[in-house]
Amino acid sequence: MTEQQKIERAEEDTVAYTIEDGIAWVKFNRPEKRNCMSPKLNRQMGRVIADLEFREDVKVLVLTGEGDAWSAGMDLKEYFRETEAEGLWSIRKAQREAYSWWERLRWYEKPTIAMINGWCFGGGYGPLFACDIAIAAEDAQFGLSEINWGILPGGGASKVAADLMPLRKAMYHAMMGENLTGKQAEEQGLVTEAVPAEKLHARVLEIAQALSKKDGHALRATKWAVRRMTEMTYDNAEDYLIRAQEALHNFGGVEARKEATRQFLDEKSFKPGLGTFDTSKIKR
Repeated sequence: MTEQQKIERAEEDTVAYTIEDGIAWVKFNRPEKRNCMSPKLNRQMGRVIADLEFREDVKVLVLTGEGDAWSAGMDLKEYFRETEAEGLWSIRKAQREAYSWWERLRWYEKPTIAMINGWCFGGGYGPLFACDIAIAAEDAQFGLSEINWGILPGGGASKVAADLMPLRKAMYHAMMGENLTGKQAEEQGLVTEAVPAEKLHARVLEIAQALSKKDGHALRATKWAVRRMTEMTYDNAEDYLIRAQEALHNFGGVEARKEATRQFLDEKSFKPGLGTFDTSKIKR
């Protein structure tokens, strides 16, 4: 193996993934560094999620971490010190590589779940916010420790806290540099739900399997609508939703709605409040 091949292999190894029954399990794979995000990892994560996004055998993406951490944030040595030593353009390049895959994940074609199995710090809030649903272990640790070494929570971390948490809680979290457990993160709105660590995988699998049975076009339209509406007035949101529904009808939604209606009215085979319709019967 040449030196260049070794470098490329090392970059590829920063992210691992498997696909099982329509679920892509994607892992930060630097457990020895608590899955800190380096430029290498960010480049590889961009490639991986791009490759998985339009695969027919992927219905849901789960993002988690190898070892005892989800992601402890940005790699201080590789992401900060080394890029700063190379100058402004190296800094900008590293930022672009990180922020671009977080943005891609926010508007992903498929439902996404963050499975927070351990440490989630600083820059880790970017991909945390990007995922649609976040399930954490109760003993996971969440922290904005930047204030403790003289900087502010950048890279979107402050925005994430302000958007997801009540203002007073977000302000305390950012200014004090104290950690939150998974349970506290749930109580303050940072994650969807917290469960005992031994039940984390089973709970995420349960949610992923439920999502995989729903209509993909409707899921995509729904998740994008919810994100867009956070910055809209009620009237603008109402108008947006009308247009979004019209667009959904033109991109596979009509057939799904008709089939769901048929199963509900004619077959009486499902009840919307108690489950989803059989999407395998949609005529595309």
